Amino acid sequence: MTFEPAHLGYLVPYLILAIVGLLLVLAEAFYRGKDRTALVGLAVAGALASVIASVILYRQLADGVSLQLLGSIDPKDGKYYGMLIADKQAYVLSGLFGVITALAALMSPAHQREHGWQLGEYYGVLLLSASGMVMLAQAANMVTVFLGIETMSIGVYVMTAMRRRSRRGNEAAMKYFLIGAFATGFLVYGMALLYGASGTSSLVKMQSLLENTANPGLVVAGTFLLIVAFGFKVAAVPFHMWAPDAYEGAPTPVTAFMAAAVKAAAIAAMLRVFGVALGGEVLPFGTLGWASPLVVIAAITITIGNISAVRQDNIKRMLAYSSISHAGVLLVGICALGLGSTTANSGITYYLIAYTLTTMGVFAIVSYVGSRGRERLLIDDWAGFGSQHPAAALAMTICLLSLGGMPPTGGFFGKFYLFKSAMEVNDSQLAWLVVIGIVNSAISIYYYLRIVTAMYFREANQPFTTTRSGGLLFVIAACPIIIMEMGIMPGWWLRLVG
Repeated sequence: MTFEPAHLGYLVPYLILAIVGLLLVLAEAFYRGKDRTALVGLAVAGALASVIASVILYRQLADGVSLQLLGSIDPKDGKYYGMLIADKQAYVLSGLFGVITALAALMSPAHQREHGWQLGEYYGVLLLSASGMVMLAQAANMVTVFLGIETMSIGVYVMTAMRRRSRRGNEAAMKYFLIGAFATGFLVYGMALLYGASGTSSLVKMQSLLENTANPGLVVAGTFLLIVAFGFKVAAVPFHMWAPDAYEGAPTPVTAFMAAAVKAAAIAAMLRVFGVALGGEVLPFGTLGWASPLVVIAAITITIGNISAVRQDNIKRMLAYSSISHAGVLLVGICALGLGSTTANSGITYYLIAYTLTTMGVFAIVSYVGSRGRERLLIDDWAGFGSQHPAAALAMTICLLSLGGMPPTGGFFGKFYLFKSAMEVNDSQLAWLVVIGIVNSAISIYYYLRIVTAMYFREANQPFTTTRSGGLLFVIAACPIIIMEMGIMPGWWLRLVG
């Protein structure tokens, strides 16, 4: 591998998160004070610095330009193939991961103080996990895909168990870790088979080699194993069994980070793997092409996620099944990308921005409502919230309507552009899948409005005791505002995602 110092400039967003994360872990080891405000400030500053670096690099790159980083020249064709890649999509997603990390850090201190898990190393692990997500956004090789997923996942496993006295939290972390390790086995085995069929681990080089391979059986088997592995990571049916328990047992800020950032990072990896290495005119098509099983998984995921959410009375479990249904919608975009849609990339990216900000807003309000000894996780516990805290109830309503895809919110335009990209596929092959997505979006409105009905049309049994902090209130205010702006004036966001 050749190293050029100029390449480091394109890796600044990743380097900032990794270095600041390590500093935070070391700072906690030597920190003697009880007030961890300085650690929170450093975590937020590091995340925002990564966002600023992503914005600068995004503006420096011309449209359509992609640079291979930290690689070597292939003696067969004389081309340079990197381990990482620098392009506009990578920096949009890197900036998004930095924003989510900053929001998660801002909402955490109040929940830590209220529920007794004030661990400073949490912020270091948070940033280290985010650095793995940035690596996935820039991945150009199977090796960096694996390293990014493991860096991200190990951090989330640890954060899920940080409420050490919580039996439910420890159980959730154990389930999440075991399922994640199981998925990693599928991932590595699938990558090994594709490497055996192509002779390379480069995503850019792999596509043409797989199309002309002498071992098509290895390609089919390897691709199907990758579908299983990524199905676990995005919580697609039937690989979703870990999500409700993990979401419910984890601390609420960790649940928010898990639901928003982890899912977005797994989709970012799928954009690279299925859109580049497994794209083209051969690999996604036919009865043995990967698009055939993926469209079925997408349809089942959307449907079962929504039907299961209807039956939930626990808000975190309901949002877990809602997140599963959103994973199905995102898989529709992945299928459209493989089948030749030219706008699928931008549609998926727009949807990820709207979905992640909405999810962070919802869980911030869930954290705000909960107090020590009573987190108010049942829908009936929210009765009368609208009369006692009208601003927070309005923010919750906006976020829930965005999750349901109601105009004029960012969630509506996210689904619109993603389904539109699916309809661009030749011969309307995905039209039936779009119809399933639209019908299920209507179903989802029912269980989202259950919370709205409880907030505004039922009387409270007792006054609400809330968990407050400046950072948490900022997240509650900022997310709905951005969501509404994305819905009312989507043009700037569309230009951002290309």
